[in-house]
Amino acid sequence: MTQSLAELLDLYNAAAPLEDAYTIPAPWYLDRRIEQAEREEVFGANWIAVGRIDQVAVDGQFFTVEIAGEPLVVVRGSDGELRAFFNVCRHHAAAVVNAPFGTLQQLRCPYHGWTYGLDGSLKGVPEFAGVRNFDREANGLIPVRVETWEHFVFVTFNPSAAALIAFLGDLPGRIATLDLSNLHFFARKTYTLACNWKVYVDNYLDGGYHVPHLHKGLNSVLDYKEYTIENSEHYSLQSSPMVSSEEHESFAATRTGDRAYYYWLYPNFMINIYEGVMDTNLVLPLATDRCLVQFDFFFKDVSNGARPANTKSVAVSDRIQDEDVDICESVQRGLRSRAYRMGRLSMRREGGEHLFHRLLAADLRRAGNSSC
Repeated sequence: MTQSLAELLDLYNAAAPLEDAYTIPAPWYLDRRIEQAEREEVFGANWIAVGRIDQVAVDGQFFTVEIAGEPLVVVRGSDGELRAFFNVCRHHAAAVVNAPFGTLQQLRCPYHGWTYGLDGSLKGVPEFAGVRNFDREANGLIPVRVETWEHFVFVTFNPSAAALIAFLGDLPGRIATLDLSNLHFFARKTYTLACNWKVYVDNYLDGGYHVPHLHKGLNSVLDYKEYTIENSEHYSLQSSPMVSSEEHESFAATRTGDRAYYYWLYPNFMINIYEGVMDTNLVLPLATDRCLVQFDFFFKDVSNGARPANTKSVAVSDRIQDEDVDICESVQRGLRSRAYRMGRLSMRREGGEHLFHRLLAADLRRAGNSSC
């Protein structure tokens, strides 16, 4: 007999302390009802990173993004105000903006020419003379809450969500000492993986457990024995002292400084920081067995003279990502096996993963309760 959503959720004990804990069960990575519940209660209820402030720095600049099936456009208005809208025309639901980014003076749907101002208000409605009881003011684009922090733009679909600063907790204070304002955008790369988005997050949050086995180059510049994990309410920080090494020259040249910092913010945003270098990872679900990972690379020096060194650093990141892609897709295949149900967690290494699973379970429990 097919298990109900509530029964699927009951397979995981979120109250178990780390020393007794299991991972979330395999069906949570495979079941479409879990996917739908995540759309509503995880990606629909929390603050989600969607892009960078420099993408919408001047009036008329915009970018588009899709979050768990919801198309959005983020735009800087002619009044300087940053706004976000569902990228859905109020006439027949076509995307109002099809380009991934750019600059424009108005938002014009390519289907029937309905035109909206940068504030979302409906401006032009071709050939609508004689239509009765049509309220132009009530047919503007549907807004989405948007706020910013550091380099990043966040949205939430939840009208009752606390302000972004409350969701971040003490993260801004901790990360302020790293002075991210001195790091500037250099490049973006995207990867499509044949795995559930949570597999990728699990891999990131295993406390470096996989690094000595999977990432030989990265491991050569990290002091693995001194790798630490600290959890807060909505984020986890993994951190490691850096060591000098001649074993892998490209890693030694591009991953420097006293310490590496790996921040994960629930549910799907990562910030990786070395001396003069930062990359962010945004993990977006596409299906139960597919996700998109978007990397943005930042450097202290983005001048033409620094381009060869920065390009080399991105290439090092590519090597690490290729290794992660292979293992994450292997895990996704294994999750479908009758041989696997759930696994145990390392107390030394996997406290961040435990936090992720408990936050996820708390959000999904709302969906389970509503389905009863």
